[in-house]
Amino acid sequence: MHALPPAERARFEEHMALCEACGTEVRELAETAARLGMAVAARPAPELKAEVLRRIDTVRQEPPRVDEDRAAEIRDAATPVRRRAGGAFRGAGRWALAACLAAAAGLGGVAVWQQQEAEDARSAAQRAQESVAEVTAVLAAPDAKAASGRLGGDATGTVVVSRERDRAVFVAAGLPELPEGRVYQLWFADPDPDPDGGGAGGDEMRPAGLLTGDGGAVLMDGRVADASGMGVTVEPAGGSERPTTEPIAAMDLPV
Repeated sequence: MHALPPAERARFEEHMALCEACGTEVRELAETAARLGMAVAARPAPELKAEVLRRIDTVRQEPPRVDEDRAAEIRDAATPVRRRAGGAFRGAGRWALAACLAAAAGLGGVAVWQQQEAEDARSAAQRAQESVAEVTAVLAAPDAKAASGRLGGDATGTVVVSRERDRAVFVAAGLPELPEGRVYQLWFADPDPDPDGGGAGGDEMRPAGLLTGDGGAVLMDGRVADASGMGVTVEPAGGSERPTTEPIAAMDLPV
């Protein structure tokens, strides 16, 4: 989005020249931003023009605030023009004002939409920044411990846990692309709270977020709490409240 200061942009470009993955991601994000910019148009309501025209005769235009001496010069210069134009000038000016107000109202709607889009983008960026900061904090925590396992084929997964921060990060690599409408979902495995009182007698699976793309580092949703393990399943788009397929991977959390 060309929002970086020059020095930071230069550092990113130096890195991307040596990192194919980051270069690809930046190009994809830039293309996505361009498509989003062209994908949405805001059209004023059909009754807007009629409402503006109706109110032209009832709402007085606020006079411009100018220096009195300068205003006198403008009046003197405009007098011959007013005499020549007569009523036609006044009539045309009225309709020109109506057209300007209609256009301004329409553009105002677009401006409100653009401002809301900008606010949403800033909120999303803030959330992403906070997530990255939390991932970094977990990986760099003094008590961080890791456990790794296979996810099938050439795919691997590593879970990093900081009990002090009570959070976990999952890092996947080599995950195959799923068919449309399917996603990888992460789970915490919590002990059954009542195995002898009618419970299932096994672990309870708690949703812990989705994996996007081919994996990468993801801050797992929720606290680690008493979870003793984690798993990965393939679920319908948007995720599930309970696993609907057998896990493609399950591993104990490091202690």
